[in-house]
Amino acid sequence: MTVHQLSKADARRISVRANRLDRSRPTDVLDTVRRLTVLQNDPTAAVAPNADLVLWSRLGSTYQPPDLQAELEAGTLVELSLMIRPVEDLVLYRAGMAQWRTGDGLKPWQRGLRDWLEANDGCRHDILYRLESDGPLTSTELPDTCDVPWVSSGWTHNRNVLEMLEIMTAAGEVAVVGRRGRERLWDLASRVYPDDPVVPVEEARRIRDEKRLRSLGIARSRTQETPNEPWNVGEAGEPAVIDGVKGTWRVDPDQLGQPFSGRAALLSPLDRMIHDRKRMVDVFDFDYQLEMYKPAARRRWGYFALPILYGDALVGKVDATADRKAGVLRVDAVHQDVPFSPTMAAAVDREITDLARWLRVELLRPAIDR
Repeated sequence: MTVHQLSKADARRISVRANRLDRSRPTDVLDTVRRLTVLQNDPTAAVAPNADLVLWSRLGSTYQPPDLQAELEAGTLVELSLMIRPVEDLVLYRAGMAQWRTGDGLKPWQRGLRDWLEANDGCRHDILYRLESDGPLTSTELPDTCDVPWVSSGWTHNRNVLEMLEIMTAAGEVAVVGRRGRERLWDLASRVYPDDPVVPVEEARRIRDEKRLRSLGIARSRTQETPNEPWNVGEAGEPAVIDGVKGTWRVDPDQLGQPFSGRAALLSPLDRMIHDRKRMVDVFDFDYQLEMYKPAARRRWGYFALPILYGDALVGKVDATADRKAGVLRVDAVHQDVPFSPTMAAAVDREITDLARWLRVELLRPAIDR
């Protein structure tokens, strides 16, 4: 098979177009999520929750959060492992869920979770009973009858019920059916998941890789393992090399040779186009970290700075915070990684203005140098 020779500009344009961030904006929420395959359902709302911000970046201010909620309530979209996905994709995960019950094909770290689940089988049954009789319920409304506490060096330490629910979700026993405020509502998966034929494990993995590559445009065949949703795409697509970038990549052949017309866009820090930070550096030459976990004095760009896309390049960051009580979008800085031309500055300015309009707040900002 031919190995495609791509410039960095080629790779960037393929990625931007695949992510629906070119000038040809999508218009439909469900179609957009199907193309992206997932929306990370992170509730951090320094500007707006991630899922809403990702959809606004694509659809513009014609998108409103109730549009996404309507799809979730209709069951066309579902939440699995903190990711909003098209409901038809659930069949691609069901065979993997069954492996948790048998133990076959599990990785060592997954077997450790399964062992902890089995050590607390009484608590598991108590949760299933409560959900069957009273569900949907939040994690705080479910009994903690664990014999062996969950041990972690992170924020989940001793959060036994929450960790139990995560593992039971991976095993296909429970499912998220909505949210009450910021808390997830859980119910029996048998009440939520459609009774469709299950796709075998290896075929499901291949299909997921193909869908992921279509959403990313270009990605590595293998990269570091990540929780919830991988960044790699296996052997999907066709092999490619990018000028000046090490390693072999996989490219969606349908994206090759396509015309490109870019625009300005403000991205969520959790946007899938940049979530793989190594890919972001290698392909876009973009220096960025989410700094919300850093002390204020150590931040370079801001608590929840929004990367700026212009055409096929990431060109800066907007340090913005939505103060809903005060009814304002406060823009403290527009960091320019490259000097903005007057045309670029005007385009970025329009996106910031549209963001405030979409949030329905007043805009307080510094002028962008032109």
